[in-house]
Formats: sequence, C-alpha cells, structure tokens
Amino acid sequence: MRSNDAGNQRPSRPLTADQAWQITASRAAECVLFFDFDGVVAPVADDPSAVQPVPEVMAAIGGLAEVVQRVAVVSARPVDFLRERFGHLADIDLYGLYGLEHSHGSGETVTEPDALPWVPAMAELAERARAELPQGALVEYKRLSVALHWRTSPHLAEQVEAWGRAEAERLGMRVQTGRMVIEIKPPGDRDKGMVIRDVASSAGCAWYFGDDVSDIKAFNALRELEAADDSFFGICVAVANPETGQEVARAADLTIDSPQALGKFLAEALQTLRA
Repeated sequence: MRSNDAGNQRPSRPLTADQAWQITASRAAECVLFFDFDGVVAPVADDPSAVQPVPEVMAAIGGLAEVVQRVAVVSARPVDFLRERFGHLADIDLYGLYGLEHSHGSGETVTEPDALPWVPAMAELAERARAELPQGALVEYKRLSVALHWRTSPHLAEQVEAWGRAEAERLGMRVQTGRMVIEIKPPGDRDKGMVIRDVASSAGCAWYFGDDVSDIKAFNALRELEAADDSFFGICVAVANPETGQEVARAADLTIDSPQALGKFLAEALQTLRA
C-alpha cells in the first residue's frame, strides 16, 4: 500500500471528466488504464469475428501508453484475437477470456493452468451447440469458453439462454450473461474484477472503461481498492448502449455516448496528460 500523505488524498465525488484527468495527470506514472474491447474500443457487430477497433480510439490508446504506467485490455475475447488488433502496440497488456489468458506487451500468451483441462469439454460443447440450437443462433468457440449469441435473431433469446444454462449446469460450468449473449465458462475461472484487483493493487491510480454487466465487477474492484487505500484514485467509465447501458452507467462515475465518442474523449485526455 502506498503512503497516505495529505497531498495525495482522493478528491470528493462527483467529478467532471476534466477534473478526473487533471488529478490523473499528477500521478500518470503510477496510473493504469483498463479497456474492455467490444462496445468500448470497438462497436458491437452482428458477426463477432469481423469486429474492428475505432481508429481514433486506437490512436489515442497508443499515445496514452507512452504517458501512463500501463494500458491493458480486459476482454471476453481470446488473447490471439486481441493481439491481431493490438499487436502493433508493443506495450499494451492483453487479458483475454476474463483473465484466463494474458500476455504482457509482446510476450507470449500465458493460460491459467487450472483452465486447461476444460479445453476438450469446451470443444465438445461448441459442437453440441451448433447441432442442437436453432438456425439464427451464433456459436462462438473460444477454446476456454463458448459464447452463444442471438443478436441477429432476438426472438431466440429465451431458447438459447435456457439451453446454455442447462448445459452449464449439466457440465458443472459457469455462465456469464452479456449483450444478447450467454457465455459458458470453466467452473473456477476468473472475472474482470479479479484482473483489476491483481493489476491495480500496486498502482496509485486506475481507470476502467466498460459497457456490459461483466464490467461492473471491474468497477466494484476499483471501489474496493479505494476503500482500502485513501490515496488510491479510481474512475469508472461507462460507454452507453441500449442493451445494458443504463445498468452500467448507474455503477460508473462518467458516461460516454459511444465507442466513436470515446476516441475524442481519449484524445482530449492525452493532451491533458502530456501537458
């Protein structure tokens, strides 16, 4: 835990974005910026495999990585998927599958050992889902999880979610709900809040940008770090959307309208931090 001197006390809330970035500028060298991927860095799309980041967001993240301690992406996506989008930014840390995989900068991908025995079961589950779910449901196999989407067929929501929950119970796995998706994961897996606790516990400042219910666990982790250390400064940012936006916004300090608007927000923040 860092020293708790009077000059480094956390300011009272609520804060404007300008105030929050000014405070961050004073401790940029000990600040970590965390970003979810889908719905934050990139807009949500019908085809998950085709999603690409907003160029303005990527440009700002590259600049921010030069002025803060670390920038990290914490996502439900596999690290390999994230590396295809962020590989040109050598200093970005990638936490995939809610933290079951990670890589630091350009280093190799490390998988949580306890999760590896579940790879065959996940492959089998994906095959069963493709065979048993109705046309219109999209099955996304991620090696250590299986996501079942109904974005292009909203009328299938109840059927797909019921199937996913039943299979998770049968196999002793866990589920994570999201924006028109249910994800089936190993029983002892990690979540975004655990990643933030691990990484930010040695920092003096952290921001988390999220858009979905799984990101609320990351928000809660920042609140817990603040409660444990008066000198820690954390900011939770919600990216608005019509599906989970209100619930996430209620848990956040600040709200941004869209991934596109995030690009401008971060570019302005970069100017403040560089100044």
